Amino acid sequence: MFTTPLERGARFKREQYPNHLVRSYFRNRREAGQELAEKLTSYSGRNDVIVLGLARGGVPVAHAVASHLHLPLDVFIVRKLGVPGYGELAMGAIASGGVRVLNQDVVRALQPHADEIVETVTSREAAELERRELEYRDDRPPLEIRGRVVILVDDGLATGASMRAAAAALRQKEAGKIVVAVPVGAPDTCREFEKEVDETICAIAPENFHGVGQFYEDFSQTSDDEVRELLAASAGAI
Repeated sequence: MFTTPLERGARFKREQYPNHLVRSYFRNRREAGQELAEKLTSYSGRNDVIVLGLARGGVPVAHAVASHLHLPLDVFIVRKLGVPGYGELAMGAIASGGVRVLNQDVVRALQPHADEIVETVTSREAAELERRELEYRDDRPPLEIRGRVVILVDDGLATGASMRAAAAALRQKEAGKIVVAVPVGAPDTCREFEKEVDETICAIAPENFHGVGQFYEDFSQTSDDEVRELLAASAGAI
C-alpha cells in the first residue's frame, strides 16, 4: 500500500489529475518539504541553483528542500493586496524588487475608486515588505539571482497571485531558470503555471482542492521568529 502523501497523490503533469478524492495530508510543512525534495533531486548539490521560500509559510517547506538537496536558502517576500473589508480576496500582490501584479477582474469590480484603493493598500503592504526584508536576513545580503536556477517554493498554490508576483520579480532580476515547486496545488493553477515559468512541480494536484490547509494536519501560522531561525540555520550550514 502507499506509504507517503506523495504516493497517495499524484505529481502534476499536463492534463493528468486524479479523479478520486484525495484524503491524505502532510503532517506539517517540514514533512511536505521533505516529500517535495524527492521530486527535485536532479538539482541536488548544484552550484548554480538556489532555493527561495515565500514568506512566511513557504520558508519551512523551502528549508526542508534546501537541506535535503544541499542548496543555499533565502527568503523571498510577497505581500498579498487584499480588498479592504474582504481580506481573503486578493486584488493582486507585490514582491521584492518593486514588482506588482494585479487581478484585473477584481480591480474592475472596485471602480470608480479602484486606483485609490489599490495605491492605499500597496503603500501599506510595501512598508510591511520592507520591514520583513530587514528583519529576516539579520544583515545578510540577498543571494545572487541573476543567471541562476531559482527553485521558488511555497506551502501550496491556490489562486497563485503571490507566486505570480514572485515569478515576475525573478524575471526582472534575470534569473536563469525559474522552477515553481509546491507540495500541493489547485489543478487549474498548476496548469497555468506550466505555461508561465520554466518548470512547475505540484507534488499533488487533487481535483477536490478547496484550500491549501486541507492537506496539512498542522497548518498553523509560521512566525517571524521561525523564519529568522530557519534562515540563520541554513546560512550557518553553507
